[in-house]
Amino acid sequence: MKKIAVVTGAAGGMGRAITTRLMADGLHVVGLDIDQAGLAEMAKADGFTGMVTDLTDAGAIGAAFDRIAEDHGGVDVLVNNAGTCFMSEFPDIPAEEFDRQMSINFSSAFHCCQAAVKQMLGREGVRKIINISSNGAYNFDVFDPPHYRASKAALDNLTKDLARRYAQDLITANSIAPAMTETPLFGVLSEDVLKKAISMMPHGRAMKASEIAEWVGFLVSPAGDISSGNVIILNQGRDVR
Repeated sequence: MKKIAVVTGAAGGMGRAITTRLMADGLHVVGLDIDQAGLAEMAKADGFTGMVTDLTDAGAIGAAFDRIAEDHGGVDVLVNNAGTCFMSEFPDIPAEEFDRQMSINFSSAFHCCQAAVKQMLGREGVRKIINISSNGAYNFDVFDPPHYRASKAALDNLTKDLARRYAQDLITANSIAPAMTETPLFGVLSEDVLKKAISMMPHGRAMKASEIAEWVGFLVSPAGDISSGNVIILNQGRDVR
């Protein structure tokens, strides 16, 4: 029986790369995203099921996981990939923007973890939670605004809590924290900011979504069974001092 992976934000650039990698590794991927057209396009591939889901709505998340349980029997892998970066600067960040930033980047993952863990318990093998975080939670030399940093730092804290909480149940939790990676989020940056950020990368280029997806695939593989509670920083060695 195929293992079932849930990928949030599946229709985005990073989400598609992760989905492609997991499907290539033989998992059936259930993609959660608000992008109906994107999910419909992806559903043309065997091994993928799209569910249009507003990840800022805890009730919608619960309903999606109820359907996953009904259709697939449970969850073996959860990749909390959905995220965005709003660029208002402190101290002029509107309250609504702060709330939405936290909702998309952190609350969605929190509610997905709550629903997924219930469906992971009792499944065979080592089950995996992988949270896509960001170097922005740690590197304060770059442009990331504080509400974005806070959302990703909260996500990493959740990772560590779940890793300790469910270790004996053979549920692992890890964060992957990339630096500059080519995704549609580049579109929120001005040309000057983007150029400066890329110039700080030691290899002289941004990373590719497919490269981050390879790390997800590694953690999902048996080689990743013994990794839990870790924040894996991917930045070409940029922050080594």
